[in-house]
Amino acid sequence: MSLDIDYYELLEVERTADDATLKASYRKLAMKYHPDKNPGCNDSEARFKAISEAYDCLKDPQKRAAYDRFGKEGVRGASGFGGGAGADFGDIGDIFESIFGSAFGGGGRQQRGPARGADLRYDMEIKLEDAFTGVSREIQVDVAARCETCDGSGAKPGTTTNRCSTCAGHGKVRAQQGFFMVERTCPTCQGAGEVIADPCNSCHGEGRVDRRKTLTVNIPAGVDEGTRIRLSGEGESGARGAAPGDLYIFLHMARHKVFEREGTTLFTRAPISFTTAALGGCITIPGLDGKKHEINIPAGIQSGKQLRQRGAGMPVLNARGQGDLVVQIEVETPTKLNAKQKELLQAFRETETGDECPASQGFFGRIREMWDDLTE
Repeated sequence: MSLDIDYYELLEVERTADDATLKASYRKLAMKYHPDKNPGCNDSEARFKAISEAYDCLKDPQKRAAYDRFGKEGVRGASGFGGGAGADFGDIGDIFESIFGSAFGGGGRQQRGPARGADLRYDMEIKLEDAFTGVSREIQVDVAARCETCDGSGAKPGTTTNRCSTCAGHGKVRAQQGFFMVERTCPTCQGAGEVIADPCNSCHGEGRVDRRKTLTVNIPAGVDEGTRIRLSGEGESGARGAAPGDLYIFLHMARHKVFEREGTTLFTRAPISFTTAALGGCITIPGLDGKKHEINIPAGIQSGKQLRQRGAGMPVLNARGQGDLVVQIEVETPTKLNAKQKELLQAFRETETGDECPASQGFFGRIREMWDDLTE
């Protein structure tokens, strides 16, 4: 990247930007283009150097005034240019904190040693009844577990480890990266600070071996699709005795033959006869709690009407109370009638005045009005 780009353009600010705006924009761009965020990208490294040079100039009132008046010629040769200094460490300490965490410049604050083991995911399908009551399940998972022969050290029992000569036991090595000195995990000891002269025969120096574990998962009542249960320390064991990761159980609900669920509300559809819809009545719905829930059908109910039974739904996860049961009524028209039933229905039709079905009467009334308007 050419360094002839205007400093304000490099920092993506107006020429009237105040110090706070300059610093905020520099922080954002430095994090975006830092070489460690973009390994092997020459363009990112060049831009990072350019924005560091621009900020070093514009954060200084005297340099900024000279730059605004004469451009780069006005500040050429000033301290901080040509000498590779870039922006000073006091201004960018918090930027490195964001990029590298507390390890950079922390005076040994970062814990030395191999990284903790990886987290694992296990997908489990359960029935709606299990989600209602809660249940315990046993599962088997294949993990890299701590080697019992060497107790996770990676060294053959009775032998010792040696200090890593590459990093002198620090677990980190330093390297020049553009203007800055950065730290990385030692490639020889992988951050342990020690190397194994005589590896364990069981794990070959890894400190862990593949093993199948049987675990018990306690599933509380009220869980829903996508609920995540964390089993601390049951993930992959870390190399050479490092802390293990966690195992995350992701729950999925099997399709139920009667109920659908939305949060703590249970839904079901109940077909009823047209006589029950007309005269009213009562239906019984078996609940997941093992109780029989009687649903009163008011006379004249229409298809699609929803009736709610309070407290008959799913329990609230990790709290008291339950949701509701919602029953959607679907009026079923009979398709098989005997002669007597047809006779009775025919007699009923002969007594109809239209007032029995106001919605139907209203609709066809509007149809007649529309037809009259079209024929006038």
